[in-house]
Amino acid sequence: MQPRFATPQDSPELIRLATTMYESMGLDASGRAWRERSTKLLAARLGGDELVMFAIDDPERPGALAACGGAAIIQRVPGPSTPSGRWGYVQWMVTEPAYRRRGLARAIFLEILDWLEDRDVANVELHATPAGEPLYRSFGFTFPATPELRRYGAARSRH
Repeated sequence: MQPRFATPQDSPELIRLATTMYESMGLDASGRAWRERSTKLLAARLGGDELVMFAIDDPERPGALAACGGAAIIQRVPGPSTPSGRWGYVQWMVTEPAYRRRGLARAIFLEILDWLEDRDVANVELHATPAGEPLYRSFGFTFPATPELRRYGAARSRH
């Protein structure tokens, strides 16, 4: 089972696996809006230089995927540690439970890192589940040196 580039035709399976991942994190992934927007974005950007998804086909279920993972390139303002300002963000790393612990995620992650390196992206971010954290740490991923703060869905503030 080898990773391959995912195509827009894989979108239903990519989204099915992403749903599995989100639900394992305790998130409600039942909404239609994120699925519809993901399908449109995958159709528009897969195959380009700013978004990639890798997939591994399920050998026992034709048309189904056993694992997937991807990355987006995000352009930020350049800084001392990132002169190009280009960052990679890894997402949708998920393996069907029946295929876990067989090296599928590692194979996909290697493809992602190579793809990013080929595009001169050295700095990469991701969010890890407890199950995935050892894989990412084995590639040198650590906690950020500075606190990461987020604001979720807040209304615009006026001060």
